[in-house]
Amino acid sequence: AWHERLVAAQDLLFLPIAGKPLPDAVIPEPFRDAPAGSILETAPAAVGIVRALAKRLVAQGGALLAIDYGYEGPALGDTLQAVRAHAFANPFESPGEHDLTAHVDFTTLAAAAQADGAVAWGPVAQRDLLGGLGIDTRTSALAKASPDRAEALAADRRRLMDDMGSLFKALAITSPGWPNPAAFA
Repeated sequence: AWHERLVAAQDLLFLPIAGKPLPDAVIPEPFRDAPAGSILETAPAAVGIVRALAKRLVAQGGALLAIDYGYEGPALGDTLQAVRAHAFANPFESPGEHDLTAHVDFTTLAAAAQADGAVAWGPVAQRDLLGGLGIDTRTSALAKASPDRAEALAADRRRLMDDMGSLFKALAITSPGWPNPAAFA
């Protein structure tokens, strides 16, 4: 059976512990029979925020663009990370001194927006978004205008398109009737 994974705190010691068993209804069907010890991350607070934003978009019009690293659909695995001074750290040590992060489940966020009447576009890979928005043309124009920065610009473009291009995703959410956002065909 699935269990919540909680963090226990005593003084400045933080440890992950198993919580109460979860009903099957809260686990996506494809993962209900996952092997013991599997981890499925959920983000109910993120779903609530997206639903609130979607309601506002539907009522007032507008668009939202979210870019972060993550995946399409729920997936098994532990993506919680702590980073300090550009290096990985233990997320349970020195609370408040690290940046904590976890991968985003873009498909669940898109479904949350659609549940409140907004239109979700994507997710698309960052490489596809930036390519569709003309990163190559822009990089060339910047390099032509600043030849002394051409090498750095090319390195930045490679980082955005190659290193981060598939891990980072983009999701657009619009009010109904808005045109397709650029690069979200």
